[in-house]
Amino acid sequence: MSYLDEVKPLFQKAIDHLEDELRPLRTGRATPALVENVNVEAYGTMQPVKALAAISAPDARTVEIAPWDGSVTKAIETAIQASGIGINPVVDGKIIRLNIPMMTEESRLKLVKVVNEKLEDTRVVTRRIREDMRKKIGAQTGISEDIIKKEQESLDKLAKEAVAKIDAIGAQKEVEIMKV
Repeated sequence: MSYLDEVKPLFQKAIDHLEDELRPLRTGRATPALVENVNVEAYGTMQPVKALAAISAPDARTVEIAPWDGSVTKAIETAIQASGIGINPVVDGKIIRLNIPMMTEESRLKLVKVVNEKLEDTRVVTRRIREDMRKKIGAQTGISEDIIKKEQESLDKLAKEAVAKIDAIGAQKEVEIMKV
């Protein structure tokens, strides 16, 4: 297996992680992704909300969480309050509702900054992966310099493609956030 086959999944893993980081960021629209991975202490272990309840977005401003077991309603409410998403849950019997407020221009710009920080972190990881692989490729013995140079050029091409994907994901998320 060549080093290039080894590096592709690493780049993809970095991109997948970025998408997971960006998914819960509020865009002014209600989405189940906002709370589905919030960890709740229930039944003696930490579990994501999506394992304990049905999550839906009945309209653009509301997320509804319907726990399968009513005894975890309070635990879910507490976890959402502690999660830092900035929305207070409203418990209506067994249903938990999150009313998503309209985002101001200032909050949208702050969120874009957070997105850009996450994008840059992912670019740094991508560059670090590329540099580690360049060292491995360059350290090979018994291979001509031409082959090493070609492998490094192919590696650079893969890294550029990964960064282009990262930039596209960031641009799409920025459009979502800035859309009123």
